[in-house]
Amino acid sequence: MSEPVIDYRAVFQALPGMVALLKPDLVYADANEDFLRFSGRSREQLIGRYLFEVFPDNPNDPEATGARNLEASLRRVLATGERDTMALQRYDVQSQENPREWAERFWSPINAPVKAEDGRVVLLVHRVEEVTELIRARSRTGGDRARVLEAELYTRARELQQVNERLRQAHTHEREVALALQDAMLPPPFIAGHHQVAVRYQPAVSALNVCGDWYDLVELAGEQMAVAVGDVVGNGLAAAGVMGQLRSALSAAMRVSASPARALEALGLYARSIKGAESTTAVSVHIDWDSRSLTYSSAGHLPPALLRGDGTVVFLDQATDPPLGARVEPMPRPEARQGFTSGDVLVLYTDGLIERRREDIDVGLARLTRTLIAHRTLQPEQLADALLLDLLPTGDATDDTAVVVLRL
Repeated sequence: MSEPVIDYRAVFQALPGMVALLKPDLVYADANEDFLRFSGRSREQLIGRYLFEVFPDNPNDPEATGARNLEASLRRVLATGERDTMALQRYDVQSQENPREWAERFWSPINAPVKAEDGRVVLLVHRVEEVTELIRARSRTGGDRARVLEAELYTRARELQQVNERLRQAHTHEREVALALQDAMLPPPFIAGHHQVAVRYQPAVSALNVCGDWYDLVELAGEQMAVAVGDVVGNGLAAAGVMGQLRSALSAAMRVSASPARALEALGLYARSIKGAESTTAVSVHIDWDSRSLTYSSAGHLPPALLRGDGTVVFLDQATDPPLGARVEPMPRPEARQGFTSGDVLVLYTDGLIERRREDIDVGLARLTRTLIAHRTLQPEQLADALLLDLLPTGDATDDTAVVVLRL
């Protein structure tokens, strides 16, 4: 007799208690019926939206910490891959009928990772125990017990606020150290010779995100150069340390390897011995002015752009392979070649330049294309500035951005 087929989506929707699934960028992927009912939100109001756009902290309460505490917990799960159980939280929820009204709620959240085969956290299970009515019932009937409970609750809230403030101060210090470390490990922007090159590194505003991206430019024998950018999964000082090791390794590999693919293969083998290097993306381009050709290979990274003199843009996307450490056994990486003419411009970049929440990557690539075409007459220094000005989001950047602009 065959085993019955389990409809896991139906099981998820029938789960008792509030359960939601979040993507790593903290956008809702799904929510069960209890979550919709108790949160007072419809599926359309949740799915595809950023968590803290739907449930921000109450702006009328300067001591509100629910959103900050929840974000810190979710970031811990993403960073460690371990479950995180939160203390009881007071979390005011905005009324849908009257945005000026906020209902006092008490939730007890648990956040857990869902991992891919390679160990990456691909989803977050956000389970919430709604205890508002229990708190209110005890307040109505418990007398001294209710006052004790209320005192304990607000003592916890104050303690969490103090912990968050200490973490904020520590993260500010970490950011300063991480940026100094980044500055020490990245190569100087000036490249000897007659090549017109501009590089930009724009750190994330948050100390939790800074220091995963790098760039490198290596002069080779004759009329040749190797250019690379990469992005470490992770943040803060740990990511800065991994970034420095990988950048140095790829820089050495590009000098001695016969091709970009071989350089990335060597980097992949080296990365297997570096904790935190898994899932790093990188792309390497070998420029040969004698043959007017670009030879390139990508380990899961966004494709470099070639801005031609006639105003068209070609993406170098014909040799893309999985990120570092994505395969159990190492395999040869693909490689492709693209011709160029004098005056064309090569642009390498990291995801902070074009990726946005809830947006398909093709939309970001199209935006980059339009910007390059609009500013095609600018010199590399001015074009690099224009890319950051036009493409980086207004307000706080949540990811690093590295850009290399080179006139061929």
